[in-house]
Amino acid sequence: MSQCKYTAIGGQALIEGILMRSPEKTALAVRTPDKSIDITYMDVKSLRDKYKILRLPIIRGVISFAESMIQGYKAMMLSAEKSGFTDVEEEEAAEKTEEEKTKSKEKFDKIINAVMVFGTVLGVVLAVVLFMYIPRLAVKGLESLSGAEFSKIARSSIEQLIKLVVLIAYMYGVSLMPDIKRVFMYHGAEHKTIFCYEKGLPLTVENVRKQRRFHPRCGTSFLILMILVSIIVSTAVQLIFPGVYSVVWLWVVAKILMVPVICGLGFELLRFCGRYDNLFTKIVSAPGLWLQRITTKEPADEMIEIAIASLRAVEPSVPDVDRSVDKEDTADGE
Repeated sequence: MSQCKYTAIGGQALIEGILMRSPEKTALAVRTPDKSIDITYMDVKSLRDKYKILRLPIIRGVISFAESMIQGYKAMMLSAEKSGFTDVEEEEAAEKTEEEKTKSKEKFDKIINAVMVFGTVLGVVLAVVLFMYIPRLAVKGLESLSGAEFSKIARSSIEQLIKLVVLIAYMYGVSLMPDIKRVFMYHGAEHKTIFCYEKGLPLTVENVRKQRRFHPRCGTSFLILMILVSIIVSTAVQLIFPGVYSVVWLWVVAKILMVPVICGLGFELLRFCGRYDNLFTKIVSAPGLWLQRITTKEPADEMIEIAIASLRAVEPSVPDVDRSVDKEDTADGE
């Protein structure tokens, strides 16, 4: 297998579409109801460009994660709209005046925003309970049952193992939903297209289809890396502040405060694994690549077309790899 060259281009699977980002541009390609491909460029201004201090290691990871979440939400809503996912019945729409349509859309947007806010709050609460409170109680229960006090490393490892089991169960459960499965298929198309680009191959459906769908810089790998980094950070906190672990609610608060640090360290580790291919990076990337067997699916050709369109839309003025092959394809009528 030929060696891939690192590229700064990354993406996100959407509803019937893909968002791609490069250092210069951000765009999403969406399959519209008439089967054409709609390309929309997003005006993205990062705080890291405005404040140099936010470009420092660790800090840049926290900022990047927050901005990606916000941008991803906007892109997901836009793709839902452009793909027709949020459209009302055509017959009903035809009977309404333009004013009624506008009011209906405004009402729908308000409902969606309210649902998203409620869902976000509920998600945060569930995340705290499932990934912080329950694992701590579980470890405390195991200590009571065994009559022994676990070491600090054992405590952190058991907590993270419980989190990992919950995460995998959740990912597998949602992957069974038809709409989510399609998103995961677009996720696979995104990875395959980036691999094709990194190898310097012509961006054709045939070439993309041959690529792997498991990529070391994927956000799924980031989740696993955060769990691994959390073991180290949690153990360090217990060593520095021995009494904090004995109080359940205090430990949960401490874990929440650790999140930015864990997020920043995980981001740096993910960047490192994406840049280098050696024994260490392969070992670190292995759990995340395994989990991608759930979060990525083999895409259909029309999904690969979307991925190619979105990548070409954001390609930097000075490409990461030699793209003269694409010019040859164009000349041949591809």
